[in-house]
Amino acid sequence: MSLDRIRQARKRTIGTNQTLKALQQSLARHIYVAKDAEARVVNPVIALAQERSVPITWVDSMKQLGKACGIEVGAATAAIIED
Repeated sequence: MSLDRIRQARKRTIGTNQTLKALQQSLARHIYVAKDAEARVVNPVIALAQERSVPITWVDSMKQLGKACGIEVGAATAAIIED
């Protein structure tokens, strides 16, 4: 699994609330979800992504996803909103 796309994305969202908003507005092109995030936090994002046929990439940890997004803390979800 490569995180290069999220690292190089010019526009992205970081965090569950922002990712959910991007999905609701049909802006998200690809979703990243941390495997160690709490299910109650990420399930709404996963459900909406599947409903809208947005591809999901699973990342091993929140820390790894946060680092790929350029932040010092973990991230449960992130999204590319522009290819």
